[in-house]
Amino acid sequence: MNKRLRTILKYCFFLGAGIFLVWWSIKDLSDIDKSHIRSALKTARYWLLLPVFILLLLSHIIRALRWRLLIEPLGYSPSKTNLYFAVLIGYLANQAVPRLGEVLKCTVISRYEKIPTDKLIGTIILERIIDAITLLFVFAITLLIQPHLYTSIIETFFTSPDNPEKKQIAGWIFPLILIGVIFFIVAIWMIVKKKSIVDLKNLLKKIGTSILQGILAIKHLKKRRQFIILTLLIWTIYLMGGYIGFLALQETQHYGIREAFTVLSAGSIGMIATPGGIGAYAYLIQQTMQLYGLNSGIALAFGWILWLAQTAVILFGGLISFVSIPIYNKKRNFAKS
Repeated sequence: MNKRLRTILKYCFFLGAGIFLVWWSIKDLSDIDKSHIRSALKTARYWLLLPVFILLLLSHIIRALRWRLLIEPLGYSPSKTNLYFAVLIGYLANQAVPRLGEVLKCTVISRYEKIPTDKLIGTIILERIIDAITLLFVFAITLLIQPHLYTSIIETFFTSPDNPEKKQIAGWIFPLILIGVIFFIVAIWMIVKKKSIVDLKNLLKKIGTSILQGILAIKHLKKRRQFIILTLLIWTIYLMGGYIGFLALQETQHYGIREAFTVLSAGSIGMIATPGGIGAYAYLIQQTMQLYGLNSGIALAFGWILWLAQTAVILFGGLISFVSIPIYNKKRNFAKS
């Protein structure tokens, strides 16, 4: 199977998964749930989406500044404006094809800043490793400030609502199932790819080395304090976006920072799971907000509002950036000459 066909099939699979989750999240909605959704959308404070838009655009600016800190040690000082445009173009491309945006934004910067693409890809890999580590910290904080959340997840996903007399599944069974799924996936990978135990050990070693390199790279950055501050700002903005989102609906306005951490954790997984988070984001937000007693219809409406806000920023910002970057650089080159 050639690489292009494999990429197309992979994209179709994840897009199909997203569409399936859209259907799955609405198939069991009762008439009461649908009535709650209509009521929530009718009374929503849509003006609060404006500060969310501003925060999300600001997060992309900070991402561009942070990316610049990783590029500077390579001996280049790219334009902050070009980096900002490239970040938004990358996110726009990811809406269509996952991971295409990472390559595209490197290509864009390589073209306008004359930086070798292979060097830029290295900075992107490092950036993703650091974001993955930060997300793990977000998960840890979420569970630390809400010790009951783990039990609630078990009850929600592993207790039959149709049989109230059925005993809850013991907490140790969930990690056991998770381990079993991981072993199954690894076994399939080894059979299909014809890999041995040695190959698996090398892969795990490579992943561990990459994570270690990501952590050590921060230590060796000349402006590592600034890099850490920018990283914290990015994720704080994401957190505040969810918190302000609560205020948009009367039914969710009483939730606070603890719940916002849960939304950030679940939403981050959703954005990774399918192209642009379609289906997966709203579904995971719906499921997690029900842990706090929120009606399933309202929870779904809340998830879709947050997803649409993020998607609108990416579509609008990405399209503007795509049109603006050649104009900006034409004027920039003219000014230099």
